[in-house]
Amino acid sequence: MKLIDGKAVAAQIKKEIAEEVTHIKAAGGKTPHLAAVLVGHDGGSETYVANKVKSCEEVGFNSTLIRYEDDVTEEELLACVDRLNNDKDIDGFIVQLPLPKHISETKVTEAIDFHKDVDGFHPVNVGRMSLGMPCFLSATPSGIVELLKRYKIETKGKHCVVLGRSNIVGKPVSMLMVQKAYPGDCTVTVCHSRTPNIKEITLQADIIIAALGVPEFLKGDMVKEGAVVIDVGTTRVPSDKTKSGFKLTGDVLFEEVAPKCSYITPVPGGVGPMTIVSLLKNTLLAGKKEIYG
Repeated sequence: MKLIDGKAVAAQIKKEIAEEVTHIKAAGGKTPHLAAVLVGHDGGSETYVANKVKSCEEVGFNSTLIRYEDDVTEEELLACVDRLNNDKDIDGFIVQLPLPKHISETKVTEAIDFHKDVDGFHPVNVGRMSLGMPCFLSATPSGIVELLKRYKIETKGKHCVVLGRSNIVGKPVSMLMVQKAYPGDCTVTVCHSRTPNIKEITLQADIIIAALGVPEFLKGDMVKEGAVVIDVGTTRVPSDKTKSGFKLTGDVLFEEVAPKCSYITPVPGGVGPMTIVSLLKNTLLAGKKEIYG
């Protein structure tokens, strides 16, 4: 069993990005600039956005954080999106999800100029991804694919089972794994809360990508020997063993599943660090105008 070290891979990619930014600056080019909009004080979102700002500093990007309270109106938020769309200095920006109930996430996502949509959630980027065209890939699926590539894990002709059908992970990663590309060329099965006999399906899988948000859903008896398991789950579960009173728990019951795997990602330290790095990669591409001239 080999542990897929997302932290180490992310550190390596940050180094590569930082080197490229140094060259851009030395040649008199523009410093890539990422903006993040954060609404309210959701614990997970706060941590995630703080990490994004810190990561921007590490690779030499400029970053801007725009904060609103929970009671911000949809109109105010859409006006902010419009300003960022038209700000020539900002190459890419994200509006951190989830948003408060009174704001339509769909409306906000669609309002973002897809040329600056470094989260890869805009329908234009999602559509281009499904067609295998150049686009901003959504961060978590892009991070998963990058891990498979960096660990040289064979995907061609393999049966990949994706657990979960969210627009943020399940659907896009299933599309990437089916593309005529490496990593890709898989036979993909997507399972979700309405799928009967999930265990029968996961037992046939060469690669399992677990993105359900159900702690320790995937048990040892659901995985065949030699499978590759990518755990995307990050649920805060109460714990008396940590200072904070909770621990991050994946969708995979690690102790049972790991011994059967050829490769597995831990939680934390697997897919998580890759998500932020994918966002940085998209921002660099946006700054260089590589996807949309």
